[in-house]
Order: sequence, then C-alpha cells, then structure tokens
Amino acid sequence: MNSNNKQYSDIPGTTVFDGEMARKGFHLNQFCMSLMQAENRDAFKQDERAYLDQFGLSEAQKQAVLGRDFSQLIALGGNIYYLVKISACDGLSVAAAVSTMTDLSTEEYLDMMRRGGRSPEGNRYLKEQQ
Repeated sequence: MNSNNKQYSDIPGTTVFDGEMARKGFHLNQFCMSLMQAENRDAFKQDERAYLDQFGLSEAQKQAVLGRDFSQLIALGGNIYYLVKISACDGLSVAAAVSTMTDLSTEEYLDMMRRGGRSPEGNRYLKEQQ
C-alpha cells in the first residue's frame, strides 16, 4: 500500500499507481518496456543482473525483479501493465504472473475471476469498515 496520506491510501491490499508511484518506478518501468524488443529479452535472459544494472533501478527493485516478486515490484513503483513483460520473458501468462500476488494457484485465480473477481468485503476503505 502507498505510504502516503492520500484519500485512497487506506484501501487494503491496494497500491494506486499515481504520479508519485510513476516517479518512484520510472527506471523500473523503463526496464520493463525495453523487454518489448527481442534482442533486449535475449540480453536480459543471458545475464539478468548485468542487464538490470543498465537502468538505474534501486537495489530493492533489482532484487524484486530477480525474485519475480510482483507484489514488491508494485510497491516499488512498478505498473502491472509493464511488469507483465517480465513474466512474458519467462513464458508465463498474465494470469500466472498476477496469481503470484494472491494465495491462489493460476487455475484458482482464473476461476475466481470467471466468477466475478474478489469480493469487495474487506477490500473497501478502512474508514468505511469502522
């Protein structure tokens, strides 16, 4: 969750990608966008750490990429639409990547989404739950 005092900062389990997060994740998201080109994907797969070192990422961002920790990547300013380019390098679907941010397998996640997604119960503003 964002560590700020914005109106939307108290939504459980939610990080809003706003201007502050865009600035925080600029280099991370630029790295992700580079993976749109085949030669860059090849270079990344060849030596992930060396490739990451070219983009000005923080050490925490680099470790989250190397660990494929998508929840941490979002907390560090990653935009999910860019982050899925990392999972695509690994041959994973968007659903497989996103399911890693839940306690569900990919199939369980897909089933939940087919049934309409997660319940809003417990996922509203904290102030609404008091």
